[in-house]
Amino acid sequence: MAATNTEVWQAGTVVEAESLTAQTRRLVIAPALPRRAEPGTHIDVMVTINGERQKRSYSVVDSSEDGQQLAISVFLSPQSRGGAVFMQELQVGDRLEITQPLQNFPLRVGAPRYVLLAGGIGITAMVNMARVLRNIKAEYVLVYAGRSRAAMAYLPQLEELHGEALRVHVDDEGTALNVDELLAGVDPESELYMCGPIRLMDAVKRGWQARGLSLPNLRYETFGNSGWFDPEEFVVRVPRLGVEATVGAGKSMLEALEDAGVDVMFDCRKGECGLCEVRLLGVQGSIDHRDVFYSERQQHAAAKMCCCVSRAVSSDTGARSAAATERAVISIDL
Repeated sequence: MAATNTEVWQAGTVVEAESLTAQTRRLVIAPALPRRAEPGTHIDVMVTINGERQKRSYSVVDSSEDGQQLAISVFLSPQSRGGAVFMQELQVGDRLEITQPLQNFPLRVGAPRYVLLAGGIGITAMVNMARVLRNIKAEYVLVYAGRSRAAMAYLPQLEELHGEALRVHVDDEGTALNVDELLAGVDPESELYMCGPIRLMDAVKRGWQARGLSLPNLRYETFGNSGWFDPEEFVVRVPRLGVEATVGAGKSMLEALEDAGVDVMFDCRKGECGLCEVRLLGVQGSIDHRDVFYSERQQHAAAKMCCCVSRAVSSDTGARSAAATERAVISIDL
């Protein structure tokens, strides 16, 4: 397994736990080997799901200056593969295994202007960035989009801290985010940082390229579990190895291959690095590309996929019926 950061594992103790919304829980953890978390960092956490140890990643929302405490937020979605359930059940005093803060999404200080864009729980990656930009008196806008105010974690605190620099878009209030309008107000020297669902990020990437804006000025992080279709069970086959495995709706293809004893290279488990790439030999159904590693052209070519997040679906239309009984089947080579 490759890594973009050196993983230093340590013990962590939950010192605070509170529910921010019906689906989001904030955990403050005291690490055994404290280190200050810079904006854009995350920690990996070892969770136990059905008796099996698995790794999950969470953005560091904030931390103390000395690193003695760091906060994360856990969102329980219908597509959760079990890690969020484990994390949300943690109580004050519980201990767990965590890494020191890891950096894959750094904030570059010194840009003329900034746009921070968060969709839903993607706000966890932006809270610390926005705080730093405010403290250094940078020119910035924090754009926060969600389905309802009740579901938008940290909204009251952000309104108080950022005032007019915060722009809120709420679907059920009729103020849903219009990506074209947002990008029309972005000048060529601005840097845009975003984290959110794949559909939002895909729309921003398309619009950014269409406007001819500088690609290095567009930076993003994804949760790696949101796609175009709801997850469904499918079958993955590796003919060369004689392996066939069922990928449940709550499990990733990478996890299913690991369970079947297949050695697959990986790093991020979020569809960002491309290390878990597999070659497609055949597809019965279609691919729901959930990564941010491939270009649109590469995704349409359907020659490869990132097995850590992308899935197979039984149809390539948006009107798939829940009554469909034919499971999708993927044949791959490593």
